[in-house]
Amino acid sequence: MRIVICASEMVPFAKTGGLADVIGALPHALEELGHEVVVFIPKYKEVSQCGVKLRRLNGRIFYAGVGKNIKVYFPAHDAYFNRDGLYQEKGVDYPDNLERFCYYSRRVLEQLKEINFCADIIHAHDWQAGLIPLYLKTVYKDDPFYKKIKTLLTIHNLGYQGLFPKEEFPKLGLPSSLFTPQALEFYGRINILKGSIVFSDIINTVSPTYSREIRSKEFGYGLEGVLGNRKEDLFGILNGIDYSIWNPETDKFILKNYSAEGIAGKKGNKEGLRKICKLKLSKDVPLFGMVSRLAGHKGFDLLIGAMEEILKMDIEMVILGLGDKKYETALRHIAGKQPKKICVNFKFDDPLAHKIYAAADIFLMPSHYEPCGLSQMISLRYGTIPLVFKTGGLADTINKENGFIFEHYTKEALLKAISDSIEAFKMKKKWDALVLKAMQYDFSWKEAARRYTLLYEKACNRK
Repeated sequence: MRIVICASEMVPFAKTGGLADVIGALPHALEELGHEVVVFIPKYKEVSQCGVKLRRLNGRIFYAGVGKNIKVYFPAHDAYFNRDGLYQEKGVDYPDNLERFCYYSRRVLEQLKEINFCADIIHAHDWQAGLIPLYLKTVYKDDPFYKKIKTLLTIHNLGYQGLFPKEEFPKLGLPSSLFTPQALEFYGRINILKGSIVFSDIINTVSPTYSREIRSKEFGYGLEGVLGNRKEDLFGILNGIDYSIWNPETDKFILKNYSAEGIAGKKGNKEGLRKICKLKLSKDVPLFGMVSRLAGHKGFDLLIGAMEEILKMDIEMVILGLGDKKYETALRHIAGKQPKKICVNFKFDDPLAHKIYAAADIFLMPSHYEPCGLSQMISLRYGTIPLVFKTGGLADTINKENGFIFEHYTKEALLKAISDSIEAFKMKKKWDALVLKAMQYDFSWKEAARRYTLLYEKACNRK
């Protein structure tokens, strides 16, 4: 099968979040299954600085090779993409984002024809690539080259929809008849993701539970009705993680490598991180780790509200993340009062993230909603036991056999789960057995790629 993957970021070329990791790994897993894969991401300034050599085709099409024979193409437009940020600067979205990703979507389709890649399916990710299904079924519908191409839309987080003023609609180059509640109109504004949901052949989210949750008013962000109309075409496929990167046996960032056959090295990582973070309570208490964007839906309102009671318990905590300044201010204040028990780091620091996964005993993810989540899968691989709220991908990956769960989103339920995990940590033989069991779980991309292949086939079999 000939597959085109379209997204706004991809490691190792450009990254702001987990989407880049997904796009960096999925093409390789699909290639291993025998598919022919090409990828398209914009040619950001970051792409030119990533250290991977770009080549030119016909003097005007930029591309790079990854995997065995995967080509990554970079639609270029310096005025749109040669900027310091991918989507925003200093926390403010670029005002011309609609034009930027409109250009990207059109250019993807044009370049497919220029390189003569006759695709079976285009796999578009999130709203930034969401215009591609619309263009295929409108602007390009009479061109024989595109006639048989089917589309799959993957929604990584329904909270990001691509909303723009209705006055910008002419910039899309689409018929004005599409600015209706049945297509792109959303309470008087343009909604790119909504239009993509309507026009894509198949839709999926990044976990089975999240695919059901987003059809509810609580998690639907106003699109629950549209998604309900497409429920027969809506599926959930759990993301995987790249074990060539996340592997305590080979991880170059951690202080001591270890494996399920010899977990003693994990204790060395814990002691090393405690020294780095200047934690001085006791090596015999559980170390809680957290690597997260500082955002409300990641559970920081709940966590900060419970922190006074949490820090009365016998624990230590290390938090790494960037995001909302109000959470940074609150956490900085808390850490200032208890510097021997909690260390906070407000930055992007990949090596430190690896150290936290390897060193922590318990990994904290109190997210109010979590479409998939990768951190809980990574922490299992490092023998770090997740403590999560039962939602989305967290509900699909963590249970009482491999972690700690609270099912009611309240401070009391969170405190009870933390207390239970502390008591479990004290039972050393059972805890070591839990650590070993956690490290046996396999969330590699192989199974996800197989499931995506089935969705591609389902889409391609439609008339």
